[in-house]
Amino acid sequence: MSLAKAVISGTVYRAPEKRFTSNNVPISAFAMNISDTEETLVRVIAKGNLAATVEETIQKGDRVVVEGRLQNNTVKNEDGSEKRIVEIDAYAMEKLAGSSVSASAPAAKNSPDTLVQFGQTDFSDDLIGEDEIPF
Repeated sequence: MSLAKAVISGTVYRAPEKRFTSNNVPISAFAMNISDTEETLVRVIAKGNLAATVEETIQKGDRVVVEGRLQNNTVKNEDGSEKRIVEIDAYAMEKLAGSSVSASAPAAKNSPDTLVQFGQTDFSDDLIGEDEIPF
């Protein structure tokens, strides 16, 4: 058996759905868009305590980072045909700050100037002479 570990980030495309296994273990699944320019969906599956956390904190439109095991699955479409999809069996997840935009929030709130401001730093290095090789 091979391990296919993945760390992906994207936007929650479809709100999480909570289900339970026959052993009463909670499972939460949602679709996540991992592309900014086109629709590239990955199904995220969370189990146990992580499923409960996902159900309470993750909503459609949130930006999240998911860490887990990458796997393929076959699902049936409405017309009966089978389709292969990519899934990630999540074991860690983090909601990115500022991912939810409320209707009352001003648009300037998400401008790059107000999110992060870096101070001007002098990156000159007086310890390395011009004749020295830097590696």
